[in-house]
Amino acid sequence: MKKIIILTFALLAIISLAPANAQDKKVIEKIIEIGTTDNQAMDHLDVLTNRIGGRLIGSDGYENAAEWMASKFREWGMQVEMDYVGELPVGFNRGPWFGRMLSDNGMILHFATPSYTSGTKGVQKGHVVLEPKTQAEFDRMKGKLNGAWVLITGKNDGWPIDISPEADGRRAELIEKNVEINRQNREIIMHNRQNPDDRKELYELEDEPALFYKQMREAGILGIIQSSSNPIRALYDRKNIDKMSFDNLPSVPDIKLDEHQFVIIERMARERQRFELEFNIRNHWNPGPVKYHNVIGIIPGTKYPDEYVIMGGHLDAFDVATGGVDCGSGLTPAMEAARLIMAAGGKPERTILVIGWAGEEFGLYGSKAWVANNKDKHDKVSNMFNRDGGPLVTSGMSVPQAMYKDFEKICKPLNDINPEFPFTLSVAEPRRKPAVASGTDAGSFAVEGIPTIRFNETDPKGYDFNYGEIWHTERDLYNMSIPEYQEHTAIVTAIVVYGVASLDHLLSREGLYLPEDAEGGSTRR
Repeated sequence: MKKIIILTFALLAIISLAPANAQDKKVIEKIIEIGTTDNQAMDHLDVLTNRIGGRLIGSDGYENAAEWMASKFREWGMQVEMDYVGELPVGFNRGPWFGRMLSDNGMILHFATPSYTSGTKGVQKGHVVLEPKTQAEFDRMKGKLNGAWVLITGKNDGWPIDISPEADGRRAELIEKNVEINRQNREIIMHNRQNPDDRKELYELEDEPALFYKQMREAGILGIIQSSSNPIRALYDRKNIDKMSFDNLPSVPDIKLDEHQFVIIERMARERQRFELEFNIRNHWNPGPVKYHNVIGIIPGTKYPDEYVIMGGHLDAFDVATGGVDCGSGLTPAMEAARLIMAAGGKPERTILVIGWAGEEFGLYGSKAWVANNKDKHDKVSNMFNRDGGPLVTSGMSVPQAMYKDFEKICKPLNDINPEFPFTLSVAEPRRKPAVASGTDAGSFAVEGIPTIRFNETDPKGYDFNYGEIWHTERDLYNMSIPEYQEHTAIVTAIVVYGVASLDHLLSREGLYLPEDAEGGSTRR
């Protein structure tokens, strides 16, 4: 009788599990069917980059992108949360920009300006001078600085010249040092003339790009121009943005000019040739404060609604381009994965959060805020899937031994989708838990010991993608993404995320980090 009871319970258990497993199989098959016949990953990217464009936090572009993303989640039947992250004292919107050299050998100028820096006052035309490097040079040319474009030393690294009061103070100290260095050098020159057999080396002057920035601004310069390698990188004024107000904005354009054109213009200026540059730079501002939010699409869990699987990428992107790769290529496959799950009738056991993170480019603002505001959820996140590495195809995963069997089962259908894109699962050794959040939004979770297992990405067809070419540069455009990789990645992401969300337990955290760094663990095995 005891054996009959045990067998009966076992049979009931099998019967109770069968419908769920069959349902999951149907969902996976439907995801593959829709994903291979009606994949919309590139449609999402088209809207995000070509209709909306660059989308810094604080810009109309970011607000438009956030509202559009939320509207798509609602359209697909998901719940939506606009998760407040912070605010900026002013907003910034980039309009068109244009420049040209007016001379016998005139040319259209190739340049950019960092975000949250000044534009021109309409079309502005002026002569060109080299920046002064000593007080004597400044005094000699201060009248000529009025209405001039000033070529400054150094090489563009994406950031604008520091215009803060602290920077003005530092430059003033260097100028004073140079006065003394010049005095000493005059003595050395006199010594060397009188003692040709006992010559001494001259001291080098202290230098910094735009050394006389404050004085040149007060003298009435039109803007500063610095050489930039190609493609041109343009970031934002991180040192001053929090102190800006609508009544106290930058007033001098900071132009980063193609290095090849810079050489030509610099040579002409040294030769004191007469020519002019003309710029029209429409950098516009909004009165603040301007709030910004994470956009969270929610697929509620049917059995464990207070446990989570997170996927997404950052919604913000630098506006010198359109964020077609960074992070359009990360966010839009996650959006499409969510659409596929919903269209396939997926009912995950735990809640799936699809998040467009705010302010990643400014310092992981959105993910740091979510982690700080949701401490009660840290041990309930099975995994945070983040894509922010380019438009390559998902080709595998490396997971701790304790997760391997789960992922082996979840990833089994992946090699049946497209033989051109095989998927390989391997075991990863424990790693050291990072001490600080860095790199990308996954870093905000990793410092708390939350799993951030990511997909491996490769370029099996040899499209020669180079992340350095687009990273924060003018080339970060829609056409830099690779459609077949993006579409396949969306299917794989949907299957894996749905699979993790449909397990009857959280992923184990055993072996995720080295023993001295380990924390947390599975709440159900």
